[in-house]
Amino acid sequence: MGIETAHPKKILSVADAVAFFVGIVIGVGIFKTPSIVAATTGDPWLFIGVWVAGGVATIIGALCYAELAAMYPGAGGEYNFLARAWGTRTAVLFAWARGAVIQTGAIALVGFVFGDYATQLLPLGPYSSSIYAALCVVALTAVNIIGTLPGTRVQKTLETATVLAIVIVIIVGFSAPSEAAKPASPSMGGALGLAMVLVLLSYGGWNEIAYLSGEMRDVRRDMVRAIVLGTAVVTVLYVAFNLALLKAFGIGGIAGSKAIGADLMRLAAGEAGAILLALTVCLSSLSTLNGTIFTGARSWYALARDVPVIARFGVWDERRGNPANAFLLQGVLSLALVGLGAMTRDGFSTMVDYTAPVFWFFLLLVGLALFIFRFREPDRERPFRVPLYPVTPAIFVGICAYLLYSSLAYTGWGALVGVGVVALGVPLAFLSKGGKEPV
Repeated sequence: MGIETAHPKKILSVADAVAFFVGIVIGVGIFKTPSIVAATTGDPWLFIGVWVAGGVATIIGALCYAELAAMYPGAGGEYNFLARAWGTRTAVLFAWARGAVIQTGAIALVGFVFGDYATQLLPLGPYSSSIYAALCVVALTAVNIIGTLPGTRVQKTLETATVLAIVIVIIVGFSAPSEAAKPASPSMGGALGLAMVLVLLSYGGWNEIAYLSGEMRDVRRDMVRAIVLGTAVVTVLYVAFNLALLKAFGIGGIAGSKAIGADLMRLAAGEAGAILLALTVCLSSLSTLNGTIFTGARSWYALARDVPVIARFGVWDERRGNPANAFLLQGVLSLALVGLGAMTRDGFSTMVDYTAPVFWFFLLLVGLALFIFRFREPDRERPFRVPLYPVTPAIFVGICAYLLYSSLAYTGWGALVGVGVVALGVPLAFLSKGGKEPV
């Protein structure tokens, strides 16, 4: 008698998928990026317009990812798509970039959000944000090495707190008396591409919905509904959040804030309101940071198993039940990036510069992969097809190309550091074990 292979059950409704989408997209970045976007756009209408455009771009990208994931379901994600379309070496280079730039940069980036809001509670001097960022990276890396992870219920509670904090800020922003609105300064504005890079950072995580394709009741019908409804919910919340900030502070006031959510709560409810909001963002940051550290180390573990020269980071610690060496490597790299951010005026912005070009380059390759698969395998079963092909994926590829250009043209020297780190991974790609079937 053979062993029956288990398959995912098609049990997820549109409401389930929308809840999943909203939960992963809305994060702590929205409490930091409005200030930088305001300084970058310099105009209230353009400021709101880029948040609406971010929602549209998110729908387009998610639809393209949905076709890829439904056609090639598996745990590999982008690694899977890139290996099949561009070859194993490109996929290995992506894995290196994910471990050395994208994930570690995200860890440092969220650490700086934590630091900016923790400084509202207890300042630690001129490098307060960097000190807090380093402390939480060290602490959560140690927790993960030990093997003690926060429970799922705690994670969900903190994610819910993030959404609740956004709703509270919206209500407070529209009901509280406004400060004297500060106009844009002469130095503000002029870099729409950079504004979109920052906005889409806040919309990040939309690609995860594509991996629900094998468990949706009617993927052909429900996937589009879930993507459109989920993006609409997030877009409405983000646009309302930023309209509330505009009403309270004006474009110049938003641009001048280091912790805009706490500043708004301070305006409406005094110091107690600011403390409550800052504490909520700090807790949510720790939740996001813990999850990023957890998954990031697994990326290093998987990469090291394909590249013999770094095989020591692909060792699984049986006693702890985790890739302890990978956690240590990731922690050291993340701390180095916190140090890089500390050398600049704004560590958060430096981490955006560091990660953005690398992220959009590989996302561009994923978008082009959809055309490659349509050409190579026109008869392959596609449980979900992106609407209006080839227009929709062409727009997605154009968005990626524009944001890749913008992340190089309008960002600082941190972008060049990120590109240089990716280049260091090219020899590893040629030392990798070739010929493996993507997963």
